[in-house]
Amino acid sequence: MDRRLTRRAVMSGAAATAAIGMTGCLQNPDPGGGGGGGGGQKYSAGDSPGDGSVSILGAYGGQEQEAFMASLEGFEADSGITINYTPDKDFANTIQQRAGAGDPPDIALFPQPGGMFDLAAKGLITPIDVYLDYDELASTLIPGFLDSARYEGRVYGAPMRMACKSLIWYPKKAYEKGGYSTEPATMQELTEIADQIKADGITPWSDGWDDGQATGWVGTDWIEELMLRVHGPVVYDDWTKHRIPFNAKEVVEVFDIAGDLLKGEGNVLGGTDSILNTPFSEAPLALFEDPPKAMLVRQGNFVTGFFPEDVQANMDEEVGVYAMPTWEGGFDGQPILGGGDLAALFTLNDDTVKVMEFLTSDAFGGEWAEAGGWLSPHRTFDLSQYSDSITRQVAEIASNAQVFRYDGSDLMPTAVGGGSFWTGMVQWLQGTKTAQEVCDDIEAGWPK
Repeated sequence: MDRRLTRRAVMSGAAATAAIGMTGCLQNPDPGGGGGGGGGQKYSAGDSPGDGSVSILGAYGGQEQEAFMASLEGFEADSGITINYTPDKDFANTIQQRAGAGDPPDIALFPQPGGMFDLAAKGLITPIDVYLDYDELASTLIPGFLDSARYEGRVYGAPMRMACKSLIWYPKKAYEKGGYSTEPATMQELTEIADQIKADGITPWSDGWDDGQATGWVGTDWIEELMLRVHGPVVYDDWTKHRIPFNAKEVVEVFDIAGDLLKGEGNVLGGTDSILNTPFSEAPLALFEDPPKAMLVRQGNFVTGFFPEDVQANMDEEVGVYAMPTWEGGFDGQPILGGGDLAALFTLNDDTVKVMEFLTSDAFGGEWAEAGGWLSPHRTFDLSQYSDSITRQVAEIASNAQVFRYDGSDLMPTAVGGGSFWTGMVQWLQGTKTAQEVCDDIEAGWPK
């Protein structure tokens, strides 16, 4: 049995649970203080009538845009408010330019918090406690989601869509025929399952990190997943916000744990060279060969779009999924790593508030859920609206999580989260640098 089955986390699960319980109660502390696009004072209906039209800027187009607009049709008819949505593939730059020039949309849908924080720091976005019922919203969301939108004590965006990354996918028929457990309670139990798969002459894992200039991001997800499980969300937050250095002992420890799995003899199809040369989108294909060349892939809910067409046409029969489990001795609860679109308000009036109330509620998204490719961040969303059982299962996994945390590299400065962290993962997997050396390099290059 390898060392992962006995080592204990630095932070006890009980301590992590207690700490996250406190952070979950952190309502915006001073609704009357601070700036924002609409000022800091509490808003009341009738204070500023709208003109019947609300503009929204977002990053998605095509079929996603169609599904989004279909989800708004009923609201538009009932409210009499016309919503004008503009998609922009260069959203991250466009929103900064428009807001900086004094021409922001009424509402923007941020796919990562960083750009929103930049504008919140300039006083251009209205904190949600000004116009939404913070406690009511928090009560229906997956715990911890609002913390991903918190800047200097106040929350500036509310989630209207989520992505769930902490998922283990498997070929349902072959996996169940092999008699492997579909409910591992811990990562240690998952290691035992992998050992059973190896004993049957099959490679347990398939993994792929190749993504052109973005090669390495899949590796950062492994580190983030294990940071959450081994050390808990409090240490995770300290790490992503650089309250502890990137080369802290907790981080180096997690690199070593990930190395046991990814570099272990016979654990991953083709070994480390194959991981680096396999596009992330092709990693699942090995699971659906006849017979399967591998049994497990760790990837987000979006990966189903890369499954073979015949598998996609019969997902409920061909595909199985369960949550990436907890770490024995680590955080005492099921964490979920993911992402989501955060709706943020620039123009404060009756119409924009009504749109924000709807977009960020569990009543939004039914039509999008039916069309596919969308998950609600609300635990109270009607799961029957999802079009297939595998999506409902993913939604249940997310809804049952004790805590949600945003993808760490999306929270870090771009030079790290989209730069040195990616390249460092490649160097570490290749073996050209140790875990300590990679973490030291990333820390040394963290923007001052």
